[in-house]
Amino acid sequence: MLRKPPFGEANVSALIASVIGSIGGLFALGLVPATITRNPQFLVAAPTMNVISFLLCGAIGWIIGGQIGPRLPALVGEKHGHILGGIIGGLIPVLTIAAIGWYLATQPAP
Repeated sequence: MLRKPPFGEANVSALIASVIGSIGGLFALGLVPATITRNPQFLVAAPTMNVISFLLCGAIGWIIGGQIGPRLPALVGEKHGHILGGIIGGLIPVLTIAAIGWYLATQPAP
């Protein structure tokens, strides 16, 4: 049965998404410049923005993962649904921040 969780509900998928989102968000902004230049120092080039991304991706991952996870067990089972929902919910904000980093890294200098 499809369950509609309340907004911001604490569940396993929200926890998984928060962990994936916050750890991924810590490095997401510098990942593309570090890959393009092959210089790992770009991963931590903007520490203030990385911490903001850490907090933002963790919070957004909690919300998205908490909404996706309880809806998936009807398709793939209880345990796998929450895990898959947490992974998807955590990767959405990380990939969004990485896309912003890609945009910023590929813009010509003024």
